[in-house]
Amino acid sequence: MIHNRPAALTQPVAQPVTQPVAQPVALLVALALAGPLLAGCGDPGDLRGAGPTSTAVGPTRLWPQVPPAASPAVDYGEADTETVEGVPVPGDDIRKADPVTVFRAEIAAHPDLYTGKGRYAETARQVAGCGGKSARGRTCPVLRAYYRDLTGDGRDDMVLGVRMPDHQLGVRAYTVIGHRLTEVMATTDSTLGVEIAGRDVIIRSPSTLAGYEYRTVWSWDRRQRAMLAAKDEILRVGATATPSGRAPARTPAASAAPR
Repeated sequence: MIHNRPAALTQPVAQPVTQPVAQPVALLVALALAGPLLAGCGDPGDLRGAGPTSTAVGPTRLWPQVPPAASPAVDYGEADTETVEGVPVPGDDIRKADPVTVFRAEIAAHPDLYTGKGRYAETARQVAGCGGKSARGRTCPVLRAYYRDLTGDGRDDMVLGVRMPDHQLGVRAYTVIGHRLTEVMATTDSTLGVEIAGRDVIIRSPSTLAGYEYRTVWSWDRRQRAMLAAKDEILRVGATATPSGRAPARTPAASAAPR
């Protein structure tokens, strides 16, 4: 429907004649005077100095006349890997490998450490009494296995813990390389705790300094195809002690790890 416009609105209305005034000039003057005041209320966005900064100082080399070492000071067993013999991994699924069987293969591969007067002969005797996955008792030193993708290939890897003599803990990591179970990390040490963060295995160990602990971060290295001790540090924490009440002397990470 079309509505007709009211007649009063259709009639032309006479517009009053106004005289020009000097308002534009007065407005420009007022704005010019208020400009500095308005600018002070906001941030113009100009660069501002942050104050004096300290001068960067590069590292100073001490005793440059001393020749560099030709061999590592301590062997931590970096990049030492070992194929686990006699333990199949159907479909490259590491979860199908029994942890007790995996560690028994290590015992068989290193009789000098696990038989007779070997350093870990007691552990081998205890492992002999371990049952299957569902029959493991408290006396079995092989602990629960944890699974996490440590290598970044999208498949689970295995982290295994084994109680060792003198309150030490053996930590092992396994992956599948070329369809074969491969040990890519082995360390035995006095341990406060073990964690997995992302794809890193973090081992906390007691220090002889009260209120400090060692923390070693093991990370996968694609070039070496092994877990490397990428970071080894001593950190300030609460008081730490072993069950005996005192922290033992710490040994290099791989010195007690069979290879």
